[in-house]
Amino acid sequence: MKRLLSALLLFSVHFAAKLFYRVEMEWISAPPDPWQVVKKDLRVVAFLNHTSLFEPVFAAGLPLHVLWYLAGRAMIPGADITLRRPIVGTFYRLLTPITIPISRKRDGTWDYFLSQMRPGRVVMLAPEGRMKRRNGLDKKGEPMSVRGGIADILHAIPSGTLLIAYSGGLHHIQAPGDKFPRLFQTAKMRLQIVDIAEYKKQMQNLGVPFKMAVVKDLEERMRRFCPA
Repeated sequence: MKRLLSALLLFSVHFAAKLFYRVEMEWISAPPDPWQVVKKDLRVVAFLNHTSLFEPVFAAGLPLHVLWYLAGRAMIPGADITLRRPIVGTFYRLLTPITIPISRKRDGTWDYFLSQMRPGRVVMLAPEGRMKRRNGLDKKGEPMSVRGGIADILHAIPSGTLLIAYSGGLHHIQAPGDKFPRLFQTAKMRLQIVDIAEYKKQMQNLGVPFKMAVVKDLEERMRRFCPA
């Protein structure tokens, strides 16, 4: 029942976004049928350059069979402050079968999230852990950066596929604090398939702590590949 409800909502978002937005998606060094490769053993989706709660608009660029696949497997860590909001929080809880609130305090919520990872589930997260404002900083005025949580996730997964989604940003559609989105805009994204086992081996051979290596690598990839 949860999968069906999630799929119906994802499909609704897909078609609604297609009516009002143009979504341009581009693959980085992809095989001939990348979505079939992704679905074969997808374990993690890392969404870089998090700029807006309106980012489900990118569902318009995904095939329906991929949305159905995610509806049965997606697991996301959601900021507890966001999930407590009556409309937005309810939407995100219904959007994915498993949405787990995460606190910014050291209270064990992150460890609980990690304990809920299972084979067959797909972890979807924004590795920066917060949204970028129009000035390029976070809500507290601090520089944006990738946080180490994604390294914890990768450390716990022996193999499979990491899908990195590089957003071009959505401040031109809806920035944090805007009441209403702007219609008939273009949203851009690049996608990259990464083998988790091979990636972990590369990061472990850099001579620095694994978490530091992953953070540095993803920040560099973000600078290189996020669409302008």
